[in-house]
Amino acid sequence: MYIGNVKINGVASLAPMAGITDRAFREICSLFGAAYITSEMISVKGLVFGDKKTLQLISHSDTGKPFSIQLFGSSPDDFAEAAQIISKYSPDIIDINFGCPAPKVIKSKAGSFLMKEPKLCGKIVSAVKKNSNLPVTVKVRSGFDNNNLNAVDVAKECEFYGADAVTVHGRTCKQMYSGKSDLDIIKKVKDSVKIPVIGNGDIINYSTAKFMIDYTNCDIVAVGRGALGNPWIFQCINSKTDSFTPSISERVKLMKYHLDKLILYKGEACAMKEARKHLAYYTKGIPGSAAIRKEIFQMENYSDFLQISDTLLEIR
Repeated sequence: MYIGNVKINGVASLAPMAGITDRAFREICSLFGAAYITSEMISVKGLVFGDKKTLQLISHSDTGKPFSIQLFGSSPDDFAEAAQIISKYSPDIIDINFGCPAPKVIKSKAGSFLMKEPKLCGKIVSAVKKNSNLPVTVKVRSGFDNNNLNAVDVAKECEFYGADAVTVHGRTCKQMYSGKSDLDIIKKVKDSVKIPVIGNGDIINYSTAKFMIDYTNCDIVAVGRGALGNPWIFQCINSKTDSFTPSISERVKLMKYHLDKLILYKGEACAMKEARKHLAYYTKGIPGSAAIRKEIFQMENYSDFLQISDTLLEIR
């Protein structure tokens, strides 16, 4: 399929996750076959005011392509200016976040809060389209709450103003990440628009990806939490199998590779802290992993990691 003029090879993309989908993790998921990858959500106000930490989140390389930058905010004017700024960093796609349920984001009237205002969503899409030549996608939820399941209305409004694709997470804002993703909502959106639809929510293996595509007729899926500590999921979905389970040695090898990338991009002091959550996810399902995760969250330097990896490799 194509998003605008960008060809997407594969059926599973990496969904944006705050504090997770940084440059290192995106590149790893791309290496394992993610069809395209998306940044952590980037504040349009941060871009407009030239915040250094915000600009660092945009950093990327040709290792992970196609690459989408996700923006969040509430003002069409801020989105317009931000679109001009990030175009200079050569992403392939701009994604707009109408789906984040985090209380801090909702309080700023951004993310899923905007599901309450379909017309404003359309104005934001229009502002970005007018100020960039890149394809524009939007990420929505099924609605703000169960009394307002308006993903179809928001998707149609965004399509009218030029959105090139829409990702639908089948949960409401109020649900956060509880319960199950509603596939019927994704299906209704797919039946209502002509642009590509990306299904999101509860993709944990090839079977769940296939079921979502078959049931909703969505074009591809976006994998979020299912990729945590498990970038192999993209390899499995692409090869149509659920049977692959990485060995402990394969996990340790990837843990080291991941940590090395983080150190390269962020420096050792920052990387050791950032790596803790990622390395902990890699140990899921390993015998005695609870004790190992405790060590991971206490590690301070690379030597600590090497001791942990040696402990893991001794497990039989």
